[in-house]
Amino acid sequence: MPTLEESTSLVLASASPRRRDLLSQLGLRFTIAAADIDETPLPGEAADVYVLRLAREKARTVAERFPGTWVLAADTTVALGTELLGKPSSPTEAREMLTQLSGRTHAVYTGVALAGRAQESMVVRTGVTFRTLSAGEIDWYANTGEPLDKAGAYGMQGKGSFLVSGIEGSPTNVIGLPLGETLELLMRAGVPTPWRGP
Repeated sequence: MPTLEESTSLVLASASPRRRDLLSQLGLRFTIAAADIDETPLPGEAADVYVLRLAREKARTVAERFPGTWVLAADTTVALGTELLGKPSSPTEAREMLTQLSGRTHAVYTGVALAGRAQESMVVRTGVTFRTLSAGEIDWYANTGEPLDKAGAYGMQGKGSFLVSGIEGSPTNVIGLPLGETLELLMRAGVPTPWRGP
């Protein structure tokens, strides 16, 4: 059976370095254990339903490996209208996504789920507006490699920050984990924080 790091009882069910870094900003101690699940959307599945389903499944899967702990999981997707934009498989696909997003407002949805000692879940939505991008800007950014592991083919916290002209809602949600809302969820469940012990 996997073992937890000393003095931790919170497991982050994600291999995402962005989620790891964001959660670390709260001063929490946690162990990382990625969940390996099928992330294919179901036919006609809405963005909020999709991310919540995956977050719950990730949390439940990892919780089975770490009994007696809290397991936190998240899943993020970009939605342009009813179309879900996942991670591009190539620079060509990244260019296509960025061209679609140029000059328009889209929604970023993150499902967050806690399983194990407590069961909690939620979905957070943030509106993001892109500048109108030139073909040269799109081509340059697509070729940086940054879009290839990110939903919607961009990272607001990296080189892709120049794409965004405005946001409405949680900025950390766009990066992959809405910190304020996640903290409230953890506190409701009784997860110890640096300023409030068990």
